Amino acid sequence: MAAANTAPPPSTGLGRIVAASLIGTTVEWYDYFLYGSAAALVFGRVFFPDSDPLTGTLLSFLTYAIGFVARPVGAVVFGHYGDRLGRKRLLVISLLMMGLSTALIGCVPGYRTIGVAAPLLLTTLRLIQGFALGGEWGGAVLLVSEHGDARRRGFWASWPQGGAPAGNLVAVGVLSLMTTVLSDDAFDSWGWRVPFLLSAVLVMIGLWIRLSVDESPLFKEALAAAERREARERAERPPLVAVVRDHWRDILVAMGARMAENISYYVITAFVLTYCVEHLKIDKQTSLNAVLIGSAVQFCLIPLFGALSDRIGRKPVYLVGAVGVGLWSWAFFALLDTRSFPALVLAVTVGLVFHSAMYAPQAAFFSELFATRMRYTGASIGAQLSSVAAGAPAPLIATALLGSYGNSTPISVYVGLAALITVVAVLAARETRGRDLATIEPGDGSAAPAGADRRTAAST
Repeated sequence: MAAANTAPPPSTGLGRIVAASLIGTTVEWYDYFLYGSAAALVFGRVFFPDSDPLTGTLLSFLTYAIGFVARPVGAVVFGHYGDRLGRKRLLVISLLMMGLSTALIGCVPGYRTIGVAAPLLLTTLRLIQGFALGGEWGGAVLLVSEHGDARRRGFWASWPQGGAPAGNLVAVGVLSLMTTVLSDDAFDSWGWRVPFLLSAVLVMIGLWIRLSVDESPLFKEALAAAERREARERAERPPLVAVVRDHWRDILVAMGARMAENISYYVITAFVLTYCVEHLKIDKQTSLNAVLIGSAVQFCLIPLFGALSDRIGRKPVYLVGAVGVGLWSWAFFALLDTRSFPALVLAVTVGLVFHSAMYAPQAAFFSELFATRMRYTGASIGAQLSSVAAGAPAPLIATALLGSYGNSTPISVYVGLAALITVVAVLAARETRGRDLATIEPGDGSAAPAGADRRTAAST
């Protein structure tokens, strides 16, 4: 039987905690995905105008991928201080960094105005984006996971995950609106900048809400317990050192679990724009609308898959998503090749359904692998290290494969191999559903049986 967390109830309602995390992650993912969509649609012409369209897109995706390199660095820095100082204040810092860098991207002049300084400034701001996002994800999902109880953790922790499709929905929606009301020349000249500048307003809203919530009660309890036990030397050990020593298996599980989830998402939502617009010659508006509809459906599905993981376990739901996305990658491109809008919507939507089955339980799954005083670092490192090998190069690799072979078959193989890695990683993990986050000790992450209560976990 699942055990509930025994930490004192927070003074802030769980609903408000969830809302704060969801809105904050929505704003940060809006900023991050906006860059990916703009890289596929316009950055090649603005920042690399002397290249042919496919090469310009490849160079744009290269600057896009560079942001992923900074994400593990952000995970280490934010995880370190988040495990020492608390989740809340680090989340405020990450939100401010992300919003400021995104707004400044909207101010960077093009290549024809300031030359090579333009792509260099763009890349620098992208690195700041990646650094901020690397620290955001772990703190947002932990703030919810550590406030809620074990019985419904999958459901509540999945809501911050909804920030990804919600952020993509807003980003693609704003870009779609701009392409509708503006000519191609106006969009390339200044219209693409408006969504980036809008980030400043969204960040202020997210910041106001995020400042109103309490710190995680489990973190406060763990810190107080360390002080009472006069075990400061253990508490003060750098979380990165502790998590690598005590939870290295769990880090590998998290990295493997993210391969299919990360690669498939960026192929479905970012590379699809390049494939449709550059390869199939479908207009930007049609391509953006397909992603818009798919993202709306995904936002609705994520809490449902999170709740399902509370009933049948994290692993079964995750495995359905991994196997499904690997198989669907073949149908995905076949449907795109029809150039039919309903087929485009079906291809993107079903792909995002399978992605949701992985992404929804991921927050609870990763939280349940690590001990409280190293949970921010462990969950963030496991999630962000894989993003360098998975999400970062995914659009770049897919574009290069398309340019080399002229068809989508190698891309489907690429997604299928990622799905195989994820299946192996998830099968290697133990089920974590129902674990009491307050009782996880260093080194017992994925090794403890599902549903272990406080007494059982304390004795392992």
